[in-house]
Amino acid sequence: MATKKQTGNQNSKLKRKEYEKELRRLQAQLCLLQESVKHQGQRIVIIFEGRDGAGKGGTIRAITERVSPRIFRVVALPAPSDREKTQLYMQRYITHFPAAGEIVIFDRSWYNRAGVEYVMGFCTKEQHSRFLEVCPLAEKYLVETGLILIKFWLEVSNEEQERRFEARIEDPLRQWKLSPVDLPSRERWYDYSRARDQMLEATDTRDAPWYIARSDDKKRVRLNCIAHLLSLIPYKRVPREKVKLPKRSMKRAYDDQATLQGRRFVPEKF
Repeated sequence: MATKKQTGNQNSKLKRKEYEKELRRLQAQLCLLQESVKHQGQRIVIIFEGRDGAGKGGTIRAITERVSPRIFRVVALPAPSDREKTQLYMQRYITHFPAAGEIVIFDRSWYNRAGVEYVMGFCTKEQHSRFLEVCPLAEKYLVETGLILIKFWLEVSNEEQERRFEARIEDPLRQWKLSPVDLPSRERWYDYSRARDQMLEATDTRDAPWYIARSDDKKRVRLNCIAHLLSLIPYKRVPREKVKLPKRSMKRAYDDQATLQGRRFVPEKF
């Protein structure tokens, strides 16, 4: 496995104003990226994996909040149905893969088998071993078809995960984030660590490498992931015709506001 260089100072506090300025700059580049992807007909899959509470959702929101959902699609699949359990393992993920000019972001992916399914006993040891054996071959094939596959692992510390879980328990606006496997994952920290190590050893390949991002600082990990994502995808500014807003035509004009009288309006309390 290639050695990963760690840069940046995770201990220095990033001011909100500085964060928002840099985020806006990066999001503007994401808008250029989406135009280029559409123009070139690229097919891109981005995977976000990591422990529960690692900040995957917030990072994905930072990527997608200023771009078109018709080009950037987020896929977060629930537990498989009884029917899906009888399919080929990757089958239900592949049905969400992008067509030309699309980017699909998986909030957890087929790597569930290397993590939560294995640790929590939702798959057998044989299924886990077979997945680690076959997955690099399947990803190599996907990349050879022209698909751009980018894999991020968000690494949160024990202390920060504990703090985030406690916040979810106490804050009613965050309690929906607690899943049935979140609390058991705290008990099995080292089981998840070993599963992570096995996954990286088997699937961090030249064709589909893993990029590890430390995520204790939510602001920094969002900026770092977006910046690195932009560096991995070749894109260029697509020329656009100058847009001129047309004037409202008065042909067949009428008092269109008067016709709304008597309809049900949302109460204006604010």
